[in-house]
Amino acid sequence: MSEYVLDALSEPLYQQAHASRRQRHSPDDKLVLSELNPSAVVDHLDTGDVPVELITFGTVRETCPNCSHTHLKLVLRQRAVRVAHLFCAECQGCFDARYSNGAPALTI
Repeated sequence: MSEYVLDALSEPLYQQAHASRRQRHSPDDKLVLSELNPSAVVDHLDTGDVPVELITFGTVRETCPNCSHTHLKLVLRQRAVRVAHLFCAECQGCFDARYSNGAPALTI
């Protein structure tokens, strides 16, 4: 199994990215999470002992459906990442997120 190395976005950039997102959340904002196959989301997971470096863009309010207590981290597309997803650092699960109406939550 591959190891992930997470590199969080620096705090000033994180605050700047979320300054414009101060909204009230409604019950309709609840996300539906579905687990993704990590090898379909991240390149080079089969390289054995070489860690995969991922840049995370903060922790989200949703918790891992497998661990139930770990908040997920947002991973956007980057060099080794094919699909934006939510990631659990504890169980190394990858998750897609959609709104209850089926609209994707991780697309811009």
